[in-house]
Amino acid sequence: MKVKLLATIFLSMFYFSTFAQVEEIKFEEYDLPNGLHVILHENHKTPIVAVSVLYHVGAKNENPNRTGFAHFFEHLLFEGSENVKRGEFDKYIENAGGTNNANTTYDRTFYYEIFPSNQLKLGLWLESERMFHAKVDSVGIETQRQVVKEERRQRIDNQPYGSVLEETMKRIFSKHPYHSSVIGSMAHLDAAEEKDYKDFYHTFYVPNNAVLSIAGDIDVAEAKREIAKYFGTIPKGTKPIFRPNVQEPALTHQIIDTIYDNIQLPAIILGYQLPAQGTKDAYAVEMLNTLLAGGQSSRFNKALVDEQQKAVFIGSFPMAMEDMGAGIAFGIANMGVELKDLLAGMDVEVAKVQKDLIPEREFQKLKNQMESDFIQGNERIVGVAENLANYHVYFGDANLINTELGKYQSVTREDIRRVANKYYNADRRVILYYLPKPKNP
Repeated sequence: MKVKLLATIFLSMFYFSTFAQVEEIKFEEYDLPNGLHVILHENHKTPIVAVSVLYHVGAKNENPNRTGFAHFFEHLLFEGSENVKRGEFDKYIENAGGTNNANTTYDRTFYYEIFPSNQLKLGLWLESERMFHAKVDSVGIETQRQVVKEERRQRIDNQPYGSVLEETMKRIFSKHPYHSSVIGSMAHLDAAEEKDYKDFYHTFYVPNNAVLSIAGDIDVAEAKREIAKYFGTIPKGTKPIFRPNVQEPALTHQIIDTIYDNIQLPAIILGYQLPAQGTKDAYAVEMLNTLLAGGQSSRFNKALVDEQQKAVFIGSFPMAMEDMGAGIAFGIANMGVELKDLLAGMDVEVAKVQKDLIPEREFQKLKNQMESDFIQGNERIVGVAENLANYHVYFGDANLINTELGKYQSVTREDIRRVANKYYNADRRVILYYLPKPKNP
């Protein structure tokens, strides 16, 4: 009876993976005369609307002597505007029953609000104020400078293993601006003057460097009229927008270093150079990392945490970026385990994928997992808005929101073995030994 039940469950999973149809996400897109790209997704399932603006500016676009500006502006542009008093930006949203947030990466900065759908105009007004009338002055700059400093202390300087990303990226990349931290240098932010901040704002926070993406319970015709009213009169930016054109040299050897941190358990960190997002190899690399460390049943977890008990925590993830990717694998050693033994165990698991094709059943499970993750990424209305904007900015094709799943499905077992050999070469990588700071330095 149990055997029949398990067989039924497995077959139903296989049927779902093979035949399930993902609902198409319909949208309209167009450009305003000032260059602002607009994407509208009408969805009446719930009475909410997500209003978002993606600016094509991230850490890679910064002056190398003024790092941290993109992330700094993520904070600064909540200060208010000519028509929104200082500190009242969030109050407008909260009083309307909404929520909001923002985030910055190496490639872009993203702002959004989620409102009851009858508050669309409020969202458009606030984002148009942010784009055209933001308050970039000494008071706001100094306030947010202290906020960012505290954020760095909490998230990086005083957080166990908090510097892993920063320390790894600056060794993976020697020339490309990806070697800089997104949160940036506090010394650079301290040295910057008000005119530096104003110049950054007028260069990058312009309609022709932005995508307004709205998803949810809207009437498209009405939304277009309101968008024209709030954004149509904002002038097009005229300053040249810096896009790095840097060919990062390939790693030709191991880069090995030791980092002493406020930690109790040692860790091994591995860094690899990976292909840019959207390439065929990038999809295979993502599936490889899911195979190795995507959940409790992944190969790293089963072998090194459960069976051999060499690690208390282990992971591996690719960073999808516009110009070039980076991969970081890490393991926190169990008590009494040498880092060299943990490293050897991780290399054994990668070598297995490099040598042998993964079994068909494991491959089918992996494809199911990728499909599930992809669908979940579009379950929230703000996720739809963000993904539409991302696809347009990075690939010039917002409809990838409907077709990209096919790119994962087209990855073969041979592709996974190939990228494991091509990009995860043990002789061409960064190796960082994270060790507890000595008690008596």
